[in-house]
Amino acid sequence: MMQYSDSELEALLDDLESELAERKESWKGDTPDKACQAVCAFANDLPGHNKPGVLFIGVKDNGAPSGLLISDDLLQTLADIKTAGNILPPPTISVNKRKLKGTDVAVVTVSPSDAPPVCYKGRIWIRTGPRRAIATAQDERILNEKRRYRDIPFDIQPVPSSTLKDIDRLLFEQEYLPSAFAPDILAANGRSYEQKLAACKMISREEEPVPTILGLLVLGNNPRELIPSFYIQFLRIDGEKLSDPVSDEKVIDGPLLRILSGIDDKLSAHNRTGVDFISGAQEKRSSDYPMPALQQILRNAIMHRTYENTYSPVRVYWFNDRIEVFSPGGPFGIVTKENFEKPGYTDYRNPNLAEAMKILGFVQKFGMGIQIAKAELEKNGNPVLEYKIEPENILCTIRKRQ
Repeated sequence: MMQYSDSELEALLDDLESELAERKESWKGDTPDKACQAVCAFANDLPGHNKPGVLFIGVKDNGAPSGLLISDDLLQTLADIKTAGNILPPPTISVNKRKLKGTDVAVVTVSPSDAPPVCYKGRIWIRTGPRRAIATAQDERILNEKRRYRDIPFDIQPVPSSTLKDIDRLLFEQEYLPSAFAPDILAANGRSYEQKLAACKMISREEEPVPTILGLLVLGNNPRELIPSFYIQFLRIDGEKLSDPVSDEKVIDGPLLRILSGIDDKLSAHNRTGVDFISGAQEKRSSDYPMPALQQILRNAIMHRTYENTYSPVRVYWFNDRIEVFSPGGPFGIVTKENFEKPGYTDYRNPNLAEAMKILGFVQKFGMGIQIAKAELEKNGNPVLEYKIEPENILCTIRKRQ
């Protein structure tokens, strides 16, 4: 990621008309909200500078330092802008404390997104000169066009053999759109069905409306026909070995919503709950496995697995003493076998699928799935979560509460 020198940053501070800089005197009131709007706008890079935008915290509107204390807590709060889940897809940012004009200043550097448009709380923000604004329909078209000329992630590449007939329009308009965009944006009519699909990255572009991988995964009438690996294979094995009898099996497929609700139903059906009437004044209920942990692990598997050049599904094998979750695709990006599970190490093989899962409410905050699962298992009294990390796949083992 490109970083500006101190002299370049000071020049941006002094250029009050720059489209690449925004200044905030403090971190009070509505400043956090406006700062996130600025990060969103820099990530969209509508003017096409192909350079990072910079958000300065601790600087007055005229470019002079305000004397704000740049604490570690403030820097951590700024770093959390990326993972809070309000800006989708998550922006690429760096946060540093820099000494500019003789005073400490917090500097948030935002790289242009490879997959615009980027939204903040359901609105697409852009820069118009030194100001922020909500994108118009024409602005959205420009951002969609920019996306086509970049090395786009696999999950928004078009599927040439598919057509708009492969997309469930009712699911898009009644379920996805109301979650993706703020009501006032939806109320401002004038965008065609194809324009809306393109803005959500469900098709490559409105002029040639070919569904993307994302569009088929999230909205496909029968996505498995075109993406054969998009399903979950569930087995309930009455024993502790694969050779033991199978008491229940199911292939769970369909669009994203159906797969995630289907596996939730299957996990709930097999998860035994015990009742303790003796140890306290009130009865206590506990399950073999905490559902929030199982949900986080399965959703992580769907989100982070590879869908490219494989026919392998996510596999869930429920034994008498454990559950094994097999996910095709090993660690990705900055995540390695050595730092896997460690807080702060998060990367996305399918960043736009991650965005869709956040929009639909299956993800609350990015980068926290494993940590939530660990905490829930510990609270329920289950053994520590186990991972076997290979270059081609990841096997997660959740052991039964004793």
